[in-house]
Amino acid sequence: MTIKRDLELLYEVGCLRFNKRHWTRYLAPNFQNLAEHMFRVMWISLILAKYEGIKDTEKVLKIALLHDLSESRTVDVDYLSRLYVKRFEEKALNDSLHGTSLEEEFKKLFHEFEERKTKEAQIVRDADYLDTEIELAEQEASGHKLREVWKKFRLKTSKEKFYTKTAKKFWDAIQESNPHDWQVKARKGG
Repeated sequence: MTIKRDLELLYEVGCLRFNKRHWTRYLAPNFQNLAEHMFRVMWISLILAKYEGIKDTEKVLKIALLHDLSESRTVDVDYLSRLYVKRFEEKALNDSLHGTSLEEEFKKLFHEFEERKTKEAQIVRDADYLDTEIELAEQEASGHKLREVWKKFRLKTSKEKFYTKTAKKFWDAIQESNPHDWQVKARKGG
């Protein structure tokens, strides 16, 4: 563990803002980058944790911070790419964390996230899926039809993938939501 290695990790984390998510290749060029995705997943995770009765959210936030960190090296691999490419997420994460002050703790958290046995790990996985659904709603509000193209698939699989009751409720709410409501209500003072 050295400050030099920790600093290298910080530079690597900074590069997440340059990594585009592969949704852009489905004619939706304004999709969030990996850093933006991870940031909103942290917020969604915090909200889900509150609804699910998690009192200490530090672990939830740490898992959310690392859930896609490996993509600084592997990039985002979407459903289509996964048919043809083998990902080495654990190796990428281990290499990213090697020699840093966070190495041991975050390796354990990564395994916890991958196993999905704890409520905290389940919440972050649910938040990851919910962020995609929110992004699709935003894209639809911008005129992109990707959400409609994916609707049948997402209806079938998204709710089956959720671990928490709260995530299922949020998914339903997203279907009826308008991404512009927050700003319209802000102008009205509420």
